[in-house]
Amino acid sequence: MARRKKVYEGKAKILYEGPEPGTLVQYFKDDATAFNAEKRATIEGKGVLNNRLSEFFMTGLNTIGVPTHFIKRINMREQLIRAVEIIPLEVVVRNVAAGSIAKRLGIEEGTPLPRPIIEFYFKDDALGDPLVAEEHILAFGWATQQDLDDMVSLGLRVNDFLSGLFLGVGIKLVDFKIEIGRIWDGDYMRLIVADEISPDSCRLWDIETGQKLDKDVFRRDLGDLADAYTEVARRLGVMPQREPGPTKPTLIN
Repeated sequence: MARRKKVYEGKAKILYEGPEPGTLVQYFKDDATAFNAEKRATIEGKGVLNNRLSEFFMTGLNTIGVPTHFIKRINMREQLIRAVEIIPLEVVVRNVAAGSIAKRLGIEEGTPLPRPIIEFYFKDDALGDPLVAEEHILAFGWATQQDLDDMVSLGLRVNDFLSGLFLGVGIKLVDFKIEIGRIWDGDYMRLIVADEISPDSCRLWDIETGQKLDKDVFRRDLGDLADAYTEVARRLGVMPQREPGPTKPTLIN
């Protein structure tokens, strides 16, 4: 097999050139990070779970008419995606107070919000991905007003889809992060959901017990991260075989 050209490597994924123009191969790693990569570990099988779960969510979104970059899964760790121009913003949709919004506004964690709240964060690891206002986004040209309107619309549609999906299996969607990319069809530009949707990018709590089933398990040392992700996959009927290897995370110094 010919050696593939690496296009980009992030904390949890690697992008390679795809087999056709306008495509990429997205590889899911077993790496877990928290606190802007200050805490890191290798969680055996995490990449397999996130690949399968992201496939499940992206396929569902495509089916209901929410456009995504997902084309197809290639194998247990890789998927074929459309190449997009990523807007340098993380779009966070919150249904329940948790994480930074609880700390920032002094709201007790677990408090339901009066309506879904959408926040934008500037994608810059060196700055810690700071929260930004629409005024900053427009002033610095990161997105247009039409882009922002479309991003809000996409965020709310994804929220409706995921909330109902998780509710059906006894999980509360507390919040989630998505990234949005631009694609061109001739002279026409449109926005689509990109990156991934997985327990890495969502806060998920068991409705009955409040048990955390997301990356907070790793952040707060609450147990085995792979077990939490496997439980999410099991409930959704997405149950890949666990890769052989240690079940406990291997910490990276």
